[in-house]
Amino acid sequence: MATLLNGIRHLPGYLDRPAQENLVEIIRRIVTEAPLYTPAMPGTGKPMSVRMTNCGQLGWVTDKERGYRYQPTHPQTGRPWPAIPPELMALWQKLAGYSKPPEACLVNFYTDDAKMGLHQDKDENELAAPVLSISLGNSCLFRVGGLERKDPTSSFKLQSGDIVLLGGEGRLAFHGVDRLYPGTSTLLKNGGRINLTLRRVT
Repeated sequence: MATLLNGIRHLPGYLDRPAQENLVEIIRRIVTEAPLYTPAMPGTGKPMSVRMTNCGQLGWVTDKERGYRYQPTHPQTGRPWPAIPPELMALWQKLAGYSKPPEACLVNFYTDDAKMGLHQDKDENELAAPVLSISLGNSCLFRVGGLERKDPTSSFKLQSGDIVLLGGEGRLAFHGVDRLYPGTSTLLKNGGRINLTLRRVT
């Protein structure tokens, strides 16, 4: 069993039900402006199992040809991403312990059979800022390890309203989502899970 690296914090049940419902409504408005799309893996072009969009000055995208990167526009509509809503800015100010605001909020939508392989968040230039991650909807099994892919990992459940911070020594920890637990939340009427990831990029 791995021990969590310093700087990784799990805040269970941080957001109450009304706050979660409010965020879901906000995300619906963002998705109207910047539709969810299915990104592709670099090189292979294999579609990822999550659909995604972004809000903020920059958005994280990936495709077969150009790979992982941040850009100021939606890859399908060509329009700028919507602004990060004040509610998410306030969470960053309260929890991140970092003076500059986030520039990107990645919105991942998981169907109940989606997952995310072990990876590092390392496409940002500013690694002193933490990654702040918010779970909404069905619970998932979250796996987190060390700074090398081969390091031992720990797994724990993330429930709707939980927040995870990856900062300090744990900023570049490998992490992923092994599976979802269908029917564990009534927040999203068609099931699934939304994960919001706030990052400072530059």
